[in-house]
Order: sequence, then C-alpha cells, then structure tokens
Amino acid sequence: MKNLVYALVGAGFMIACQPLSRPEISGTLTGIESDTLLVQSFPVNDRDSRRTDTVAMQNGSFAFNLGNSVLKQVYIYGKPSVKPNEDGSIPAISMKAVSFLLLPGQPIKISGSLDEYKLEGGSFYDDYNEVVEDCKTYSHKIDSLNVVCMDMEKKGIPGDSIRKVYAPAKEWYGNILKIKSDYVRQNPDKDVSVYVMSQLSRDQLGDAFNVLTDRVKEGMMAPLYQRMREGYEKELARDKAKEAMKPGNLAPEFTLKDLDGKNFDLSSLRGKYVVLDFWGSWCGWCIKGIPEMKKAYEKYKGKIEFVGIDCNDTEDKWKKAVAEHQLPWINVRNIGEPDVAVMYGVSGYPTKYVIDPEGKIAKQVVGEDPEFYMYLEALMK
Repeated sequence: MKNLVYALVGAGFMIACQPLSRPEISGTLTGIESDTLLVQSFPVNDRDSRRTDTVAMQNGSFAFNLGNSVLKQVYIYGKPSVKPNEDGSIPAISMKAVSFLLLPGQPIKISGSLDEYKLEGGSFYDDYNEVVEDCKTYSHKIDSLNVVCMDMEKKGIPGDSIRKVYAPAKEWYGNILKIKSDYVRQNPDKDVSVYVMSQLSRDQLGDAFNVLTDRVKEGMMAPLYQRMREGYEKELARDKAKEAMKPGNLAPEFTLKDLDGKNFDLSSLRGKYVVLDFWGSWCGWCIKGIPEMKKAYEKYKGKIEFVGIDCNDTEDKWKKAVAEHQLPWINVRNIGEPDVAVMYGVSGYPTKYVIDPEGKIAKQVVGEDPEFYMYLEALMK
C-alpha cells in the first residue's frame, strides 16, 4: 500500500465512541509500536469537516464507530512518539497508513499491517482488494526503492544521485495507473470504479468520466463522483487562466470579504502597485515567509499595497493565523464562486502577483523565492 503524508495540526484529538455492539470499523493490525491508533476521517465532499480520533488497541485489535451515515474517507495510522512543537501542535510526519472509503451503514474489517492490509465488508471491498492485488508487483518495487532512497538520503548522498536511482519508479507508477484506468473502463457499472478513478491522473480522468454508468454516478458514490468532477473542471479552468496571467495583461477583478466581513474590491487599489499573496495557514512555506513579507511591507509602505488572499482555510483558522502572525496588510478570504485562486491560475502556495497602477500584471513568483524581494527593490528604485 502507499506511503501517505499527514500533517497533524493539533493535539486536541477526540475519542471514538464506545462501547460497541456491532462496530463500523474493526480489525487487527500488526507491526505498530504503540497501543494507540490515530484515525483521520472526513465526508468525501467536505474536507473542512476533517476530524482526528484516538483509538486504543488491545493485542493489536481495535473496534470503533465514526457514524457512517455518509460516505467518508478514512486513514488509520499508528500514533507517533514525537515531541510537540513549542505551540503544542504535533509536527508533520511521514508514515504508512490504512486508507479506505467507509460506506454508509456498512461495517468494515481490516487485517494485516500498515505495509499491506486487507479490507473485508462486502463486494465493494472485495473488488478493491482485486485492484490492489493487480498492482502489487509494481507497488512492492516502489516500496523497496523508497527504502533504498531514504537510506541514501540519510547517508548524505546528493539529491541528483538519489533521483537517478529512483527513476525506474516513474514507469512503475505509470503501470499502476494503467491497471487502474483499465479497471474503470472494464467495470463501468461497479461502485468501486469511482474510488479507483479518484486515484488516476488528471489526463486519465477526462476519459473515465465518460465511461461510468448513470447508476454509478448518481448512486452511493455520487458525492465522491461530484467532488472529482468539480475538481477536474476547476483544474481545466486553472490551466486556461494560466495562459491569460502573463505580464502586461489586465489582472482579473474580484471581490472578497475582509476580516470585518466587508467587501474588498481589487479595483479599489487602482493607481497603486499591489502585491497579491495567495497563502494559507496550512502552508509551511507561506508561514516561513511571513517575516520577510513583513519587512518588505514596512519598507515599501505607502508605495505598494499588500493583499493577503487566504485559501483552503476555515474562517476560524484564517482569522487565528492573521492574529497570531500579526499580518498588518489587507487580509481577505478566498471562498465561494468564482474561485479567485482558479481565476489567477494558482496551483502552488505561496504564489505572489505584483499588479501595476494600471491594474496590469507585472510579475508572478511561485514559492518563497528571494527573487520576489529583489524584484520589489528594483521596482521601487
């Protein structure tokens, strides 16, 4: 199974409900050092409702409920033994995990290890196990290569050498994607095909959408299908927008709510240089870049207006981050339609745009790059 990366953003975990007569999720997992599992879950069409539960194990066995009245994505992994950050949050960690869809009203049983596990609970999971089995030859090769490359990294071997060793994995990933794509085409009336489809590349998704039957699209898997469809269409719109976001072109107008709930219009700053900073409290590089941003803001105050556009946060997390980091510039939140990040072709965070006094795009910088500050300095001379 795949290695997954999860960032645990706080230590306030909820405890799964007990006791249980017929648990929704149960099983036995081996190879876990602690006696506690961390379970992350969210409805497939509402990632903002993500929750993390702690579940105790006895001799490797566990049983718990999440309330499976809606289709949910679930990840199970062993609770890590790590020291919290100074603010009490748990640092981001990489680990193997059990990953599955929890179907409404249908219990599931898990057995095996975090490296390789089996899902039981009906034909849906039987079908998914079949797909996983077909991919094993290549997934095992990738896992083995991951171990080799991680060992090389620990020994301080240069990244270029590691990338050369890892090169064969690209073909193996391609083989896995082909197996999954073929499965969807050959099984257009199976619910599990929607879940398999969610693991395909964007290029493959375009064809797969036209393969599935209406029964599958509109049935139990409808929330996941709809989320994928909307995401796919947004990516197409994002690509189209990127073509228009070139220096000299007019920056798209938008209206977003500020911290006080009032409308902010980009056009209200016409006649001034403007920096649009697309960021999020969840983005490590965005947070790391704040001190330099604040220095630049103070240096060019009155000459350039800064506008922080928060993306993919809840309102509470956005406001908390603005207050915690004492961001002195205009702060707005990207929510609703149209999606301003899509309008501006933003696919990585942070992304900064410099807009000239005529409202035209002057510069785009993706990532926390010194080039941005060098550009501002040259611009203000």
